[in-house]
Amino acid sequence: MVGERVVDRLPDNWRWIVTTRAAVVLALLVALLSVATGIYNIDQEAADFGPVASHVPLAVQEAVGFTGALTGFLMVGSALALRRRLRAGWWATLLLLPLTAVQGLLQASPYSLPLVVLSVCTLPTLLLTRRQFDRSLSLTTTQLAAGGALVGVQAYGTFGAYALREDFDGIEHLLDAFYFTLITSSTVGYGDIGPETEEAMLFTMSVVVLGVASFGIAIGALVGPAIQARISKTLGKMTDSELELLDNHVVVLGYGDLTEPIVNELHEADVQFVVVTDDESAATELSDRDIRVLTANPSDEEPLRRVRMEDARAVLVATDNDAEDALAVLTARQLRPNIRIVTAATDRQNTRKLKRAGADDVISLAELGGHLLVRSALGKDESPVVSRLLESE
Repeated sequence: MVGERVVDRLPDNWRWIVTTRAAVVLALLVALLSVATGIYNIDQEAADFGPVASHVPLAVQEAVGFTGALTGFLMVGSALALRRRLRAGWWATLLLLPLTAVQGLLQASPYSLPLVVLSVCTLPTLLLTRRQFDRSLSLTTTQLAAGGALVGVQAYGTFGAYALREDFDGIEHLLDAFYFTLITSSTVGYGDIGPETEEAMLFTMSVVVLGVASFGIAIGALVGPAIQARISKTLGKMTDSELELLDNHVVVLGYGDLTEPIVNELHEADVQFVVVTDDESAATELSDRDIRVLTANPSDEEPLRRVRMEDARAVLVATDNDAEDALAVLTARQLRPNIRIVTAATDRQNTRKLKRAGADDVISLAELGGHLLVRSALGKDESPVVSRLLESE
């Protein structure tokens, strides 16, 4: 698409501001307008909807207010998913935008016109930013099972109550059965629908027991990890469940000015890695960039065990302090004798010391900088020192 090629030519920071952030803001505005117009039209009479209302069935007019507000709340969730650049949020928003536009038309109110226009205008922006929302929604087996149990209990209660509708006072339609199941399983229990036979009473008790259990499990499995992850991200720490998923990864010990290019290179190369640093401000900044980080002393054994050193593929150590790097290298070598450890020396005299601490390769920044300057001035083939360096690499 031409629009996508134009977007791809933008710098990364402008691409976020001009496209991705615009899609998030527009989706959130549509959500708020849908909720506002839906709530307003819930209590309006058919005559107040204007001349278009004559072409819309009365039952539809009575329902669009409620469904518009409900769609608006769903749009809020999809906008938050867009903010996290989730692919699932993009698809949800793409499906909900035509629905909000149609609901705005069916409401047939002058206050719904901005909702229709904004919904239509948001679609092109969303389509242009399709490639920007590339993060997958990862759910654990427990979360999938909890969500399935919640849906299964609601289906059991709805179809079971409808099948036993003759034994209930107030159930005539499938919607009545779903209303009864939702109210009963959530323990609200208004009492407007009640069982009249022993069979219906036993069925109602089963809905209460299964409903309470499914709601509790779903909240614990679906909402609990999100809250824990948010708290951990704020504190710059990884959860135990996130640490358990690390495998064949790179461990970066310490963080400083020299580490920043390394982290950027690993992140852009889509290599699984984790940073261990005791700098809380740096840990918070890395977490905000969705980079795995554990706030701890990189020269202690316990944090290195937590980041699953036994399953790591390599260790990188490159801060501004050679002494601290040497301690981190020594600890990593003791925990994993056969792992590859690469570090950098800010002082050329510390190169041998870092190797004695256990590093496989030590890069002297001063020497490397000199080689690169010669290469830039004379050319790759005209510097024998640079040629030997490149061959060794």
